Amino acid sequence: MKLLPLFAVLAGLAGLSGCQPVNMATDNLTATQPVAVNNAVSAAFIPRRADPWVYKADNGYYFTASVPEFDRIELRFSPDIAGLANAQAKTVWRKKASGPMSANIWAPELHRIDGVWYLYVAAGEAERPFQIRMYVLANSAADPMQGQWQELGQMQSALDSFSLDATVFSHRGQHYMVWAQQDAARSYNSALVLAKMATPTRLEAPEVIISQPDLSWEQQGYKVNEGAAVLIRHGKIFIAYSASATDHRYAMGLLWADENADLLDPQSWHKAPEPVFQTRPEFNRYGPGHNSFVVGDNGEDLMFYHARDTQQLQGSPLTDGNRHTRWRQIHWSAAGLPLFNDHLPD
Repeated sequence: MKLLPLFAVLAGLAGLSGCQPVNMATDNLTATQPVAVNNAVSAAFIPRRADPWVYKADNGYYFTASVPEFDRIELRFSPDIAGLANAQAKTVWRKKASGPMSANIWAPELHRIDGVWYLYVAAGEAERPFQIRMYVLANSAADPMQGQWQELGQMQSALDSFSLDATVFSHRGQHYMVWAQQDAARSYNSALVLAKMATPTRLEAPEVIISQPDLSWEQQGYKVNEGAAVLIRHGKIFIAYSASATDHRYAMGLLWADENADLLDPQSWHKAPEPVFQTRPEFNRYGPGHNSFVVGDNGEDLMFYHARDTQQLQGSPLTDGNRHTRWRQIHWSAAGLPLFNDHLPD
């Protein structure tokens, strides 16, 4: 992984020849106003739902997220983005009474691979709540809110340790998984790991670390890289991720690799030295992170993420249920750089 100086990042992802510096305030494709769909402004789009994931299907959009009780997986559907806010949520799976998958049901993601629906989710055990591992469920129904969800077991990685936030993407016919994992031999809480997928339920060696929390802004409270989300555009594979403790210090960073690079070579990945999205008290945006990307109703790139409206917590960052789903549009510079417009309100 290559850490690039800020001037190189602003010059267009360092490595694109002939690029001009990006003006983060003016190189937008649309007016700098709060983004809305059918007058639904992005702030607190869905209250009390963290780690939001939106999947675009042929007939509309599916939404899932962590619920404050950490005890179930919900899905909701709408033919358009705005409708997700008030769509009826359906519980499609509940935690078990004991053993694996019986506590801390975190960050579910819905994917459709080869005609089958899959849910990737992190979970602990009632007896050991932070024995967090990645698990997978499958459903062969045409509609993931119907049919039966079958538990297919743990998504095994080479290192059997604290692991979570699995996300899946496809590039040139190959499926990859990115997840966050702890290594007891290292000083951090979690790093981002990448591997090819042999099947939707099995990883393929090698598994490589593409980012670890080695920057000061990634080490606030805890040394964390987690919550990866992938966006492939303009000849690049971008991975947004979240770092630090899950309070107001939580923030988002950005990795990228060239689409022709060997994605399993850590040196293929570049890393922005500063957060691309972070707390802004003037906008009542505290601890934004764990995002997902989706194409909107009109072909625009949207980012869903969670944030709190206040720095004050009810209990700990984990037990405080006031992380709310928000969204905003991602714009692009002429150099092909995603603009998160951190300086603008939601």
